[in-house]
Amino acid sequence: MTTPEIAPVVALEPKTKLSGKVLKTTLAGALVDVGQNIPGVIHISQLSKDAINKVDDIVKEGQTVDVWVRRVKKDRIELTMIQPLALEWKEIEPDMVVKGKVVRLETYGAFVDIGAERPGMVHVSELAHGYVKTPGEIVKEGDEIEAKVLDVDRKKKQIKLSMKALEPEVEEFKPAKKEPKKAGKHPKKELEHAAEPAEPKEPELTAFQIAWQQAMDKADEGKAFRTRHNKAGVSREQEDLLNRTLEKRLPTGG
Repeated sequence: MTTPEIAPVVALEPKTKLSGKVLKTTLAGALVDVGQNIPGVIHISQLSKDAINKVDDIVKEGQTVDVWVRRVKKDRIELTMIQPLALEWKEIEPDMVVKGKVVRLETYGAFVDIGAERPGMVHVSELAHGYVKTPGEIVKEGDEIEAKVLDVDRKKKQIKLSMKALEPEVEEFKPAKKEPKKAGKHPKKELEHAAEPAEPKEPELTAFQIAWQQAMDKADEGKAFRTRHNKAGVSREQEDLLNRTLEKRLPTGG
């Protein structure tokens, strides 16, 4: 059977969805015609997510089934009836943008099915800019959302997502800064200086007062000179008296 819409083998990529007819069933699986030059093969483990005992419990010869390409080899196309994940662990990288559906809400965040093995989790702090009390304020179950991958831990199978990382950040209002005061005298100090009384200026003397002051200065100079002169005269008299007294008392040689 040839299916016109099916691409050539060389163009088939993993996860490509095909439709085909079961040609034969065996204990190990089934042979399917998917319209290619080489047959398609489904292993028993790829017939269902649940464990099965017999291939015929799932498919029968002549049945049309939907399958997905797992890998292409030279002699066959390996197929699966289990719908593959949209995102494999190796495909999930930080900073990539994903779409998904909110499947569960918890007090600490929202879980989102992005087509991976495990849902990704958007922490309550990553739902939106600003404070968010509960995830229910922003999303509800069933919502289709877009998020950015923050981190992926393949060992723990955890995917951390952020919705606010894709939203423009709202700038917080900041009051205008007060202009600094210009350097100068402190207003209080200026008032204190203004309150201080000005030093009194010496009064200007009249011509008469100046002449009188000069006369008084000359009189004082004459008095001081006479006093010095009198003192000098007294001193000479006392010195002469002392010499005469000593001459009288000193013995004379004969």
